[in-house]
Amino acid sequence: MKTLIVEDDATSRLLLIELLSPYGPASAVDGGISAIETVKASIERHQPFDLICLDIMLPGMDGHQILKAIRDAEEHAGFPIGRGAKIVMTTALRDKGNVLTAFRAMCDGYLPKPIDKAKLQEQLRGLSLIR
Repeated sequence: MKTLIVEDDATSRLLLIELLSPYGPASAVDGGISAIETVKASIERHQPFDLICLDIMLPGMDGHQILKAIRDAEEHAGFPIGRGAKIVMTTALRDKGNVLTAFRAMCDGYLPKPIDKAKLQEQLRGLSLIR
C-alpha cells in the first residue's frame, strides 16, 4: 500500500508514517500545493497512491480544497469514480459540517485526531487496504 500523508504538524506526520509504513511506502508533504503536485506526478508515472491521509486545517489551501483538486486530477486522468486513491481525512475537526463536506467531496473515511492505531487499522480494513 503506497501512502501519502498531507499534514502540516510534524508530530502528526511522524506518527502517521510510523503507523502506516509497515504496510508499504509512506511519504509526507506539509501543504496543499505540494500534495496536489505529488498526486499528479504519481498519476503521470502510473504509480498512484493507494491511500491519502489528509488533514483539513492546513495553511493556504484547506483539506477540502485539496480533496476536490485530487479528485479532479483523478477524473482528468480517466479514473472511474471510486477507483482513485482512498482518501481518509485525519483531522481534529469533528463537527457535522466538516464531516458532511468531506464525504460529499468523495472522501472515503474520516478519522478524528488524536489518531488511534486500532481505529486507523479498522478504517484500512474497511477500505480493503489491509486484511
